[in-house]
Amino acid sequence: MKNLFFTLLTFFVITITQAQILDPVKWKTSIEQKSETEFVLKFNATIQKDWHFFSQFTPDGGSLPSVFIYEDTKGNYELIGKTTESKYKKVYSDIFEVDEYMFEGSAQFSQVVKVVNPALKSIKVEVEYQACLEQCIQQFKNFEFQLPVKENVVVSPVETVDSIATSKHELNEKIAAKELKAENEKVDKKDEKKGLWTIFIIAFFSGFAALLTPCVFPMIPMTVSFFTKQSKDRAKGIRNAIIYGLSIIVIYVALGTLITYAFGADSLNELSTSVSFNVIFFGLLIFFAASFLGAFEIVLPNSWANKVDRQADRGGIIGIFFMALALAVVSFSCTGPIVGTLIVEAASKGGIAPIVGMLGFSSAIALPFMLFALFPGWMNSLPKSGGWLNTVKVSLGFLELAFAFKFLSNADLVLQLHWFERETFLAIWIAVFGAWALYLFGKLSLPHDSPMVHISVGRMFMGLFVLSFTIYLIPGLWGAPLKIISGFPPPLNYSESPTGIGSGGDLNDHQTLPKGAHTGPHGIIAFHDYEEGLAYAKQINKPILLDFTGYACVNCRKMEDYVWSDKIILSILKNEVVLISLYVDDKKELAENEKYVSKETGKKIKTIGNKWSDFQITKYKANAQPYYLILDTEGTTISDEPASYDPDIDLYEDWLREGISKFKK
Repeated sequence: MKNLFFTLLTFFVITITQAQILDPVKWKTSIEQKSETEFVLKFNATIQKDWHFFSQFTPDGGSLPSVFIYEDTKGNYELIGKTTESKYKKVYSDIFEVDEYMFEGSAQFSQVVKVVNPALKSIKVEVEYQACLEQCIQQFKNFEFQLPVKENVVVSPVETVDSIATSKHELNEKIAAKELKAENEKVDKKDEKKGLWTIFIIAFFSGFAALLTPCVFPMIPMTVSFFTKQSKDRAKGIRNAIIYGLSIIVIYVALGTLITYAFGADSLNELSTSVSFNVIFFGLLIFFAASFLGAFEIVLPNSWANKVDRQADRGGIIGIFFMALALAVVSFSCTGPIVGTLIVEAASKGGIAPIVGMLGFSSAIALPFMLFALFPGWMNSLPKSGGWLNTVKVSLGFLELAFAFKFLSNADLVLQLHWFERETFLAIWIAVFGAWALYLFGKLSLPHDSPMVHISVGRMFMGLFVLSFTIYLIPGLWGAPLKIISGFPPPLNYSESPTGIGSGGDLNDHQTLPKGAHTGPHGIIAFHDYEEGLAYAKQINKPILLDFTGYACVNCRKMEDYVWSDKIILSILKNEVVLISLYVDDKKELAENEKYVSKETGKKIKTIGNKWSDFQITKYKANAQPYYLILDTEGTTISDEPASYDPDIDLYEDWLREGISKFKK
């Protein structure tokens, strides 16, 4: 009884607190004059404790990124570069299965602009962002920067507070902002180190995979024998082999450094999340896979190899370095696809990840040359070169082929085209891994394979492993979650049958849906338009569950996954209420005659999401998601209190039944 009392008290406090307009992010802006025509627009966000919002560059498929919209630029001013931002924190989302980049405590943004219209008096900017704690809030803030009349005058307009602050107040704010930033940077550095270690380990094992290819493996005994035989004594041979290994590391790390320097860490990160990049990289991986499978060889021009070989004959440290470079050039047909994949994957992490990736890859390549030089007797235990090397290369080709479709899936998810849904992705993976299993069992042969009388025990075990994985994927076509590959295929709700065949959702629902309705989570009939849902509720005389939600709302998905999926709750939602789900982050543009300026907030309502967000704020004086209400058929609220994020199934059931019972009275 005591526990029930505290649970109900907590629920009461939460719902009362949330039945108001939440504004967890406070903004201050200022404008700084750089020259006669150039200005820096500065945005300083102070974030309420425990809340967070997201970077402009947070990966697609997760929470909504922050967006800066600069109005009336044509003929008035130009944007110099992109809007820069302070350091973000990287956190993995179990719900969206992607890394998300977020700000906590504070965030700073700046944009350089060049004024081309001398008569311009102000610059208007709209900032869209999603702030989250236990609920998410879709926010739209409008700022107006007054251009300085006099030279070297700094104007500091703010949205809701006086534009002129005392020097003491500004100084305290700056100190607080610096302390918050320093605190965030400490946490960010820890997360960054974890991410870099992951990149290093993956790259290191990729280097070992590259070692076991026909282009690299035969070079180990040849190169080590050269150093041990050509050197005057064993010590010198060891020294030369170590220099050779270090030279390999230097060459590949230099490549990673060059990539990072040429494009910039932030540019690489932004590039990796774009639709065009994902499509291009899909094509590139297909090209690499075809090469590994034996369709053709990727080779650098022979003239390059000849020039490098001539330099290698010079002897000394310079000669050894060029021998290492010759290895990189000659083995490019095997290492190139792996290096290319690693660089782009590392680039998606930003910062110095490409350099760390190349360090891990090259260390794995160089290590055997140094170890076998130190212990030449070990070479006797090396397996002989043969057909097994081509098997390794072909296996890498199948892996490249499978990973390629992840990038095509990313592009489709961003555009929400539904051309490449979960079932399609899984069908392709089943085909790819199934073909790989047949290849390993000797049922398929490819251009460079040697004649085979029998398969080795190792190859059989590998074949069994790949076959087992293929069989594991098959239930995914019927809605199995496939947690082992979580994050690779599209999410469960991005599929032809979102509820999964046989999981409680009727596959023929789409044939009997009421006008304007959609199949929602777990096969629940849902309306995405308030008026259409209200009309249907009147028609069948059932109460309405009004659900303010968002496509990128983490806690909305948690409620749907963990609470709505309960058999009792699901039965209520399917049979006893009419569900109206209004998405406040829907980016579809309203028709021109439907756009308006909110009387409540004074903001421009341009999208469907804006419309439902303004509806929530205006009618219910709340802006958090998820946010649930029970209404009668006239749209009047009959639930005593709204419900929000709370994974307590019993509490949610009590709340639903209370509202439904009031409707029936």
